[in-house]
Amino acid sequence: MAYTLNVNGQTHSVDAEADMPLLWVIRDKIGLKGTKFGCGVSSCGACTVHVDGQPARSCVTPVSSVVGKRINTIESMQETPIGQAVQKAWLDVDVLQCGYCQAGQIMSATALLASNSNPTDADIDTAMAGNACRCGTYKRIRAAIKQAAGVDTADKREA
Repeated sequence: MAYTLNVNGQTHSVDAEADMPLLWVIRDKIGLKGTKFGCGVSSCGACTVHVDGQPARSCVTPVSSVVGKRINTIESMQETPIGQAVQKAWLDVDVLQCGYCQAGQIMSATALLASNSNPTDADIDTAMAGNACRCGTYKRIRAAIKQAAGVDTADKREA
């Protein structure tokens, strides 16, 4: 079936089965490779995208459910002030090690900051709970989110 999707502000017509996961539409039909496959069951968060500004696990989101909605992937994050601040903080704090989960981490972090410009540690932990980092950079992720929010933190590079 043919679907028309708004991905990163551009219209894409794709031919896919109704239950095809959005992740595979983004990667294989549209050609955007920043969104990663991790677990396939919505547990790790590597595939996180925004659907109408909310984080969504694209590995379990059927393409038919996002028609008429605004989809944003990691490729569009540099176009927003929050996305720019988060990406800069990720580099400043040296968050990534292997980097595999980081697109999903950044997508969850930008959604958090879009809805809460001054998150507490508890807010950050709740918003990021669905994102797994096998390298264990959770303290640096929290520090980067605080930096992007404009909160000074002393433990920026602590891992």
